[in-house]
Amino acid sequence: MAKEIERKFLVAGDRWRKLTDGGTRLKQAYIVAMDDRSVRVRISGGKRAQLTTKISKSAVVREEFEYDIPLDDAEDMMRQAIGVVIEKTRYCVPHGGFTWEIDVYQGDLRGLVIAEVEMESETDLPPIPDWIGREVTGNYRYSNHYLALEGLPQMSA
Repeated sequence: MAKEIERKFLVAGDRWRKLTDGGTRLKQAYIVAMDDRSVRVRISGGKRAQLTTKISKSAVVREEFEYDIPLDDAEDMMRQAIGVVIEKTRYCVPHGGFTWEIDVYQGDLRGLVIAEVEMESETDLPPIPDWIGREVTGNYRYSNHYLALEGLPQMSA
C-alpha cells in the first residue's frame, strides 16, 4: 500500500507555464465516490490506463492502491462513470526539491487550475512558488471526485 501525502492549492497566474514540461492529457472518471474513499479510472496520454482506489486518513494523507489495466477496460468503465468524465492536462514543475503538478481542467471544469505537491512526510515544508494562490488542502469541493459529481465550486468557498 502506498500513502499519498499532498497539499493542494489554486494557481494564481500563468508564470508557472515557462517552467513546465509539455504536459500530459488525462481523462478520469469515478466508478465509486464516497466521503472518505473513491475508485477511479484514468487514461493518461491516450495510451496508459489505471484503476485507483483512495481511502482518506486525513486532509493531507490518503492510502492509495493503483493498478495498470487494459485501455479497452478503462474506456468501458468510463462509459459507466458517475458524474462527468474529467478532462485535464497535467504539467510538472520542479521547485525547491519538490515536484508540483499543475492540473488545467477542460470541458465543464474549464477555468479551474489546481497545483498539488506530493510530500514524503506530513511535516515536509515545500517552498511555495510565487504563482501559488489560496491553499485548498482538505477542502472537499476541490477533490476530483466532488468536481466530477458536483461541478465547479463557488470561488468564494
